[in-house]
Amino acid sequence: MGIVRFGKGGAVRAPEGSMDDWSSVKLCDVVNLILGMVLFFSPWAFDLSAGAQWQTASVIGIVIAVLSIAALAAFAVWEEWLKVAAGLALIVSPWLLGFQNSDAMTIDVVIGGLVAVFAAFEVWALHERPSQVISSP
Repeated sequence: MGIVRFGKGGAVRAPEGSMDDWSSVKLCDVVNLILGMVLFFSPWAFDLSAGAQWQTASVIGIVIAVLSIAALAAFAVWEEWLKVAAGLALIVSPWLLGFQNSDAMTIDVVIGGLVAVFAAFEVWALHERPSQVISSP
């Protein structure tokens, strides 16, 4: 069964899991898009040195932004799980790539944590959202 939306033409049944309304879930995608853009531009904004920290911020920033745009265009749960994975990868990247104790580490850990939390909230909200069902006359 799907979620029922009321409009001028009467009741319309949307498929389960669809995110047609601008809810807090879509706002999480907008926030993650902004965080992805901040991450992408952080090497220039914070004058990070070239190398692993520059590449990590650029690549994962693009991945987060593209996944957020895809989720805004056509929501799918797998996009949120990929954002959770990207956020967690961003958190551990300073230690795996050897740039801990730097500004890049702080940026990666903070943005990675926020992205993972917002994406995990979206997955949770999707599963906890009660279905609105009406009976046919």
